[in-house]
Amino acid sequence: MRDLRAGVAIASLILMAALLAAGCGTISTTPPAPTPADFQGIATELTKRGIAIEELVSGDAGCADAILVPTAIGITAKGLDQSDPVRIHVYIFRNRGSFERLRATVDTCAREFVTDPQTFETVEQSPYVLAGQGPWAPGFEAAIRDALEVAAGTGD
Repeated sequence: MRDLRAGVAIASLILMAALLAAGCGTISTTPPAPTPADFQGIATELTKRGIAIEELVSGDAGCADAILVPTAIGITAKGLDQSDPVRIHVYIFRNRGSFERLRATVDTCAREFVTDPQTFETVEQSPYVLAGQGPWAPGFEAAIRDALEVAAGTGD
């Protein structure tokens, strides 16, 4: 009889532990915050907005900065009201901290590839910076801004 009571007590403890563990797992109906997209995600957002991209070159920072080169992809883009193709450098930083720390480095780098500083164009949305020689047409620039905002998610 004593063994039976001990067995019932152990079974009861196991059942209570299982119920307690099951109660700890809640189902959330809130979707997780979107994380920043990779380059493919950025390219998708640009093309969805009518911007054609070609001549993709990984590591094309427009300058020889050893820190920026691994973050950069050079693209040629046109579309919407931008009939002439423009070379744009896309810098994809690891997170907001890297973006904030290295953002000014992009401007320094741009001095090497910009031919007219008065028409230099840049669009930034943590953790990305897009930079190139302008002028860019207004609809084209607005589409780039919108695409980056969506691709950036929370920007972290």
